[in-house]
Amino acid sequence: MTEPIRDIAKYELPYMRRAELREAEFDSGMKMLRLVLREGKRITQVDLDPETARAIAAEMTAWAEAQ
Repeated sequence: MTEPIRDIAKYELPYMRRAELREAEFDSGMKMLRLVLREGKRITQVDLDPETARAIAAEMTAWAEAQ
């Protein structure tokens, strides 16, 4: 069975790339943050648990603030 997907955000990135954030809910009720990276025909999809999403967000925020 396919899991319900909720779109959260879409971003246009440098060099004609795109990133999408989605919430995926599985049959068990577990929710994951799905990061979808698109580069031409290539698609990379990664599901993140809340703790990993929070850690990545903190590192990205720290890097952006240092710029």
